[in-house]
Amino acid sequence: MRIVLIGYDGAQGLDVFGPAEAFGTAARRGAPAGYDVRLASVGGGPIRATSGIPIVTEDLLTLTPRQSDTVLVVGGGEAAIRAAIATRPLVRWVARAARLVRRVGSVCSGAFVLAQAGILDGRRAATHWSACARLTAFRPQITVDAQSIFVRDGHVWTSAGVTAGIDLALAMIEEDCGRDWADRIAAQLVVYVRRPGFQSQFSDALIAQRAGSGSLAGALEKVRANLAGRVDLPAFSRAAGMSLRTLHRRCLQELGATPAKVLERLRVERARLLLGTTELGAKQVSGRVGLENPARLTRAFRRTLGVTPRDYAAVFGTAARTKTFASARRGGGGGGPGRRRPTRGAARRKRPAPRRRRGGACRCHRRSGSAPRTSSRRS
Repeated sequence: MRIVLIGYDGAQGLDVFGPAEAFGTAARRGAPAGYDVRLASVGGGPIRATSGIPIVTEDLLTLTPRQSDTVLVVGGGEAAIRAAIATRPLVRWVARAARLVRRVGSVCSGAFVLAQAGILDGRRAATHWSACARLTAFRPQITVDAQSIFVRDGHVWTSAGVTAGIDLALAMIEEDCGRDWADRIAAQLVVYVRRPGFQSQFSDALIAQRAGSGSLAGALEKVRANLAGRVDLPAFSRAAGMSLRTLHRRCLQELGATPAKVLERLRVERARLLLGTTELGAKQVSGRVGLENPARLTRAFRRTLGVTPRDYAAVFGTAARTKTFASARRGGGGGGPGRRRPTRGAARRKRPAPRRRRGGACRCHRRSGSAPRTSSRRS
């Protein structure tokens, strides 16, 4: 199975070598897909990565797309992307390949090349968080998913920035060879955990980095430090030292989201951390992130990640943690999903055993008409 990575001058080195090493490692270890990894550019020859390192490529225009191919356009610097989408032979080759190959996709800002070729029209797509607004403006026909680290829409795959290309490649390896092989390759690449596509590319740390030099930096630090307390929009506004209207405008300008959505993302991100590193139950996690109950946590997870905390724990948590969330969801105790421990009151109300009379049958046997049982006691 051939993997065609498409590069150009100014391509991001990790966008190239992350997926290349994932597929290459699978090939070297004997994965059944038998990957053949190729790096091509228009005209072939060396291209220079964003780091300045030259990379040898073959001529893209000499390659004929095959039905079994996977074609991935890598990302690059802003000037390099502008040059790439203006390269008509590149765009035409990608557009033609998309109609023939098994999978076509992009890593990071390589989504702009797919967009220029019309491949993403009417589809959901991901790209680097810093380029989401630009991609939307560039091609309004695309539904840009600013949250997910990668998106699959039919045979079209797109990923967020840089290392998300490895997650995309591992998901493809899982589709081709099974989860066992994907886990082996992830372990070989020392990827701590294989992240599913729904996992957000926004963490509370990334949100803080985006606002690090802006007017919201101090307020975000206060909010992150007090998520377990009463942190609502008025508290956020006070921490920022501005009115709610000004806060709304600044959040949209600096973070690309409303204040309410920023708070929800921070809470979900903290909850994800707790699910992955502790044995806390649903109610405890909800309290630690400032939500009243597990139901509100579930709604926040669905809106932000598209999954429930229970499903997230099933992927990233231990069996014990998954069991805890399943039990909390169904109203059970610690005895397992769906099983309820009897309360003390229920134990006290337990029906007593029937009393027996000396030398005769017990009352229940007299009522039922069954043969009497004599007492073994001596009179």
